[in-house]
Amino acid sequence: MILFSAKISEKHQTRLKEEFTEQQFIMCSSMDEASAYLKAAEILVTYGEDLTPELIEHAAQLKWIMVLSAGMDRMPFDAIKAKGILVTNARGIHKTPMAEYAISMLLQVYRQANTLMEKEKAHEWDRNVRMEELNGKTILVAGAGAIGQEVARLAKAFQMKTIGLSRSGEQREYFDENYQSTELESLLPETDIIVSVLPSTKETKDFYTYEHFKKLPKHAVFLNMGRGDAVKTEVILDAIRNKEIAHAVLDVFEEEPLPNDHPFWDEENITVTPHLSGISKLYQTRALDIFEENLKIYLQGKDDFVNKIDVSRGY
Repeated sequence: MILFSAKISEKHQTRLKEEFTEQQFIMCSSMDEASAYLKAAEILVTYGEDLTPELIEHAAQLKWIMVLSAGMDRMPFDAIKAKGILVTNARGIHKTPMAEYAISMLLQVYRQANTLMEKEKAHEWDRNVRMEELNGKTILVAGAGAIGQEVARLAKAFQMKTIGLSRSGEQREYFDENYQSTELESLLPETDIIVSVLPSTKETKDFYTYEHFKKLPKHAVFLNMGRGDAVKTEVILDAIRNKEIAHAVLDVFEEEPLPNDHPFWDEENITVTPHLSGISKLYQTRALDIFEENLKIYLQGKDDFVNKIDVSRGY
């Protein structure tokens, strides 16, 4: 039995049932609804935020969990590992919208979009607004996977120098240079822009420190669209208020939704967006394309799954 606790459209439900006619699908819109079927499910398709160790223990027949998202930070990996359950996710489907988000936000900062809109509303003709270019800047992308590589590809259209940062430091496409995460500090003095797409793991929690921001040039821009726990709120606030960096663009936060009295809202040099960098109307289509490919592999008894997760690491 293939159980969905992830709500998907009727169109996608029909597509799956027509493609895999010999499989039994139970389509639910939440775990509250799906839990009644969980004990007999062999495959579970979820968004990854509705699982607990207790539910994993209850899922007596479960062999594979397909997560229709890239974020894995709420998964009960200890319980999953103990039962030897395969986990795959939809890593890579966010690369197009998130890379476009990054470039669009950077363009807004460098081309002073907020200032221009304020002056438009005030009917103020001001040609002294200070415009800057992305052209020739050095952009460091922390997290050199599919999303990071797409950011680097688009950055090349602006003739930017691209630096990739990853745990391994291995060469990745579209990056001029690649380094291990442990080498970050030495790269900061020559970095104009940091784009963070780090996942949430033990190694990346509180990854960025105030000392990192101090080592950046005063004109640097920091953009975080990975996970909010990569940097503490007070570290960003201090870096902005002490003018260690020029601007921060934040799509993810330690606490979400961001409280309406949070100081980030009122900082002139912080841009806040509500965790939407990965949103696209093509989200489900792309995620289910990966599921379908993996389901064919699973039914053939093979092991070359797309986006197979190392449950010991959580990614």
